[in-house]
Amino acid sequence: MHHSELSVCRLPGARALDARARQRLRLRFAAAGRDPGLVADAHYVHFAACERPLAAARRARLAALLDAPEAAPAKPPELRAVLAAPRFGTISPWSSKATEIVRNCGLREVVRLERGVEYWLRGPAGAGAPDALLLDRMTESVLDAAAEPAALFARPEPGALRRIALGADPEAALAAADREYGLALSAEDLRYLARRYRELGRDPTDAELMMFAQVNSEHCRHKIFNARWLIGGAPAGDSLFDMIRRTHAAAPEGTWSAYEDNAAALEAGFGPRWEVAPDDRRWRAAPGAYGLVIKVETHNHPTGISPHPGAATGSGGELRDEAACGRGARPQAGLCGFAVGDLRLDGWPRPWEAPERAPPAHLAAPLEIMIDGPLGAASFNNEFGRPCLAGYFRTLQIRAETPAGPKRYGYRKPVMLAGGLGSIAREQARKRPIPAGAPLVALGGPAMLIGLGGGAASSLHSGAQDAGLDYASVQRSNPEMQRRAQEVIEQCAALGADNPILSIHDVGAGGLSNALPELVAAGAPGGAELELRDIPSADPGLSPRELWCNEAQERYVLAVRADALPALARLCARERCPHAVLGRATADGRLRLHDRRGGSDPVDLPLSLLFGEAARRTIEAPPPAPAGAPLDAAGIELGEAAERVLSLPAVASKSFLITIGDRTVGGLSARDPMVGPWQVPVADAALTAGGFDGHAGAAMALGERPLPAVHDPAA
Repeated sequence: MHHSELSVCRLPGARALDARARQRLRLRFAAAGRDPGLVADAHYVHFAACERPLAAARRARLAALLDAPEAAPAKPPELRAVLAAPRFGTISPWSSKATEIVRNCGLREVVRLERGVEYWLRGPAGAGAPDALLLDRMTESVLDAAAEPAALFARPEPGALRRIALGADPEAALAAADREYGLALSAEDLRYLARRYRELGRDPTDAELMMFAQVNSEHCRHKIFNARWLIGGAPAGDSLFDMIRRTHAAAPEGTWSAYEDNAAALEAGFGPRWEVAPDDRRWRAAPGAYGLVIKVETHNHPTGISPHPGAATGSGGELRDEAACGRGARPQAGLCGFAVGDLRLDGWPRPWEAPERAPPAHLAAPLEIMIDGPLGAASFNNEFGRPCLAGYFRTLQIRAETPAGPKRYGYRKPVMLAGGLGSIAREQARKRPIPAGAPLVALGGPAMLIGLGGGAASSLHSGAQDAGLDYASVQRSNPEMQRRAQEVIEQCAALGADNPILSIHDVGAGGLSNALPELVAAGAPGGAELELRDIPSADPGLSPRELWCNEAQERYVLAVRADALPALARLCARERCPHAVLGRATADGRLRLHDRRGGSDPVDLPLSLLFGEAARRTIEAPPPAPAGAPLDAAGIELGEAAERVLSLPAVASKSFLITIGDRTVGGLSARDPMVGPWQVPVADAALTAGGFDGHAGAAMALGERPLPAVHDPAA
């Protein structure tokens, strides 16, 4: 049924402004210099798009499931109402879960549920009204409360594929596309693309350029870490990555894989490893050689733009990296960290908090990040079912005296750290070659117009591109869908030698446009033939570029044994995890993406264009300055110094960050941050047990020291 033919009904909801919501609004209004008292009240409003009008009994069942009151509250006439609803063209995480619940409860005629918040405001509408402060700019839109709710469910016709005419000046044409789409291409990238498309004898498509930008972004290719460095004009011997890899090169014992997969795998020993038996789905302690899977990464850009979904998808993306190690692994315990600027708490100014330059308007304030970001990360871990056992929290924004003069240091753009460890069977620790003809499968949720261009966006300086492009690059999370995909992966791995998965890659930055090329390029020459319209999508209005490059979360791509496709389909059906065969692997070194609807190929490129000859960066830096003057402690009053140190967020209790997370789910947490009868968060490390019998396990800890890097880099 076309969305324009749906019957949409509106049901009232409960009050929406709890203490946390009021605090969030207060912060937004204060940052904008507005009075939070302009918001009188707020209530949830539910919208149900149905195949046909709901009969009275069916509507009553839906209202009961939503815990909706019998009648909507009456708005006082002196107040005006506005509605904060999901961004047009998107589907909220609440909608995905709620729609499935009500359909599983027998209301099959419900196509989709959505929820908004109706705010009652004092004062007139107009240019000075605070309407835009009521919503999360990344995920919501504001409209008049009396607006037709069917607009929430409207879907335009699919957008068209666009070709970028290179003309007489290819580099200028590519630079214009770079600015329009926020591709973060360097001058070397532009020259490289102009040359390669001149050799191909045609113009690029917008899907190809977006794909190239994500595959070759700083996020995915680590250009800074792989760059050549000139220190004071003299070439440095090693790149940053060379220095990191040197530790493994010096002591490779016990390492199964490093710097070549989604996560690293280390030998753990021989013993029982907990897994679900594929035949009767009972948990068992399966003896055998097993290893640890470890991964840490950052998710700074999305968290700075929209803290809750940014941090949630940071934890979710790291989880997927662990699961996609080898041919399937199981995450076991996580860690999470945040570094931001000064919090500037109302009513409690700290003496070290100096005036600051105004940050970009679309970056959240440090306090907002630390209220919503940790809740986002905790919510994903909690709903997925992984304990978070370690972390850190640092504020830093200082003016330091250096030999080169005064400089400002701080986390104007935040750091959001996500990491963890898991377990993997020895026989699953290595990916297998992908033969020509192997089915290529997408596992997990559908495509949506979210997270478009995140790999490139995170490679730019904050505020260096249009705010609308930043907003489009932020993702949304659905940990329940990721749990379903995880169950499928674990049950495939539990089949041992009969594991249907030959190779697996998580879908993150760049979406399928990055994950599928990386999957098939692992073995030379690689290649794939794919069909665009076989990609599961919750938005029929996506253009080929958007469908191919969006970063909708909770997805994996798999190369599967052809004879094992039926077995994989049965596992997916049992776990209610969507999957689709998108095409087949080839051995001709080309990536072809067909579009049976549009009649053209959005992508037809040699893989070497994506992964080949892009120029290596050279970065110049001044020679390291000598260490600053030693600390002069004269005039420091001990009591005041102690009070300052103990109230610094990096030193003070982190209980408020720890207790929001489930630290015992899974039953294998042996040491969380809380210690002793008074549960003080002072543990030196997190410990996990390998099973419920025996004494094997794993420990993890983390540390950071930014201040010595400022005052004495060699330290």
